[in-house]
Amino acid sequence: MAEIAVLGLRCHMTRVVVVGGGIAGLAAAHRLLESGTEKQLDLQVLLVEAAPRLGGCIVTERVGEFLVEGGPDSFITEKPWAVELCRRLSLTGSIIATRSADQRIYVVHEGKLEPLPEGFLLMAPTRFWPFVRSPLFSWRGKARIAAETIWPRGRPNGDESLASFVRRRFGREALERVAQPLIGGIYAADPERLSLASTMPRFREMERKCGSIIRAMRAEQRERGRAAADASGARWTFFAGLKNGIGELVDALVARLPAGTVRLGSRATTMRRKTRDGGWLVVLESGETLEAEAVILALPAYAAARLVEGIAPEASRALETIRYASTATVNLAYRETEIPGRLAGFGFVVPAVEHRRIVACTFSSLKYPGRAPAGHVLLRAFVGGSLKPEIFERSDDEMLSDVRKDLAELLGIRADPLFSRIHRHAMAMPQYHIGHTERVERIEAQLAGFPGIALAGSAYRGVGIPDCIRSGEQAAERIVDRLAVPALRHGRQ
Repeated sequence: MAEIAVLGLRCHMTRVVVVGGGIAGLAAAHRLLESGTEKQLDLQVLLVEAAPRLGGCIVTERVGEFLVEGGPDSFITEKPWAVELCRRLSLTGSIIATRSADQRIYVVHEGKLEPLPEGFLLMAPTRFWPFVRSPLFSWRGKARIAAETIWPRGRPNGDESLASFVRRRFGREALERVAQPLIGGIYAADPERLSLASTMPRFREMERKCGSIIRAMRAEQRERGRAAADASGARWTFFAGLKNGIGELVDALVARLPAGTVRLGSRATTMRRKTRDGGWLVVLESGETLEAEAVILALPAYAAARLVEGIAPEASRALETIRYASTATVNLAYRETEIPGRLAGFGFVVPAVEHRRIVACTFSSLKYPGRAPAGHVLLRAFVGGSLKPEIFERSDDEMLSDVRKDLAELLGIRADPLFSRIHRHAMAMPQYHIGHTERVERIEAQLAGFPGIALAGSAYRGVGIPDCIRSGEQAAERIVDRLAVPALRHGRQ
């Protein structure tokens, strides 16, 4: 805790180091300053990031009149933390809804794009006739899905995989043709290993309370419709983006940080105690040592594990057990005249049983306005993940060739793109395997004995932008609450 003289008074400036400059680290740094001001703490925040840029997986770039998202292009509005942060950053006017004209999602089935039945939500139909008419399922598969309304409650022992739950409630076809590409794709994960409790706990709760997921989701939809009819003020679709791309959120956060807060190209390698009474030393790869009263580790779990290895070996070993997958996005631009037929909807997902190279494709210029100039189309394909790791390992030329082959076969696009952009996210997607919630609780319990250390990021309680923002802000608030107590005592002396 450094002391500085201001107008003859002794003021105590407390340094907090945030390690990691992704959205969780930026949200943590911003909230530290906000909350410190609220609690009348004199905080100095220092954010160190190993990469030469901030934002982590969030990458927005302009290519002529095209707006290219190399990472996430949306956040869920149902989880309020991203919308609320945008409000505090004066970005509310930049939030844009998805286009309302055609919001269909397609599923590749036997080499063709078939629309996901209207009212089909993640794994369950909420409308009867669109589901019955859909060619996605055989009549036997449809009968099995419909039987979910009378299927007995399961008695799973402990955590259950997503695959086990969907098969048990809806049958094999529902898993292979919809749940795996939709839900498994969100997490870039194998549904056979994906924890239901950590990713989709509301479905388990629906089964416990209602006995049927279909009945529970229909009731939820009716309630949501009534709430929407009664609501006033700004409304957005379930997914929302930002007018100038998600990178606009990163830029707004950085602009709120005081000069000198951020250190790029600064990799933290180890941590150790400063004194027996408290405080921490963060050692950088350059050899420089940073003193801090508290540290927020907004890093992938495996990187956080290396930092705490010397002080909390059990927590370090537990952090190492959180596995990661690598993914990449491939953006391609075309003239509309080079696209056979007419693109419609937001894009398509590809079930693993189709044995394709890509796992999904977004029609970016149809999903949000302002992504491509008039007369042009911007597409974004996704590759890699835990089910197709070999595609990520290929060279850029090979990866682009793989994507173009699938787009030629599925969409009939054979023209050379006006340009392409590949963004790789190596070891960036945490895998919430069975037992993940208990694993995280164990890590937090093991670190509870080391005051002044907090974890943040996508590895723990949610992978989306709102989840990461919440994680960073909660870590910041815990640190500020802890620091505020001795500061109050000092003020009374």
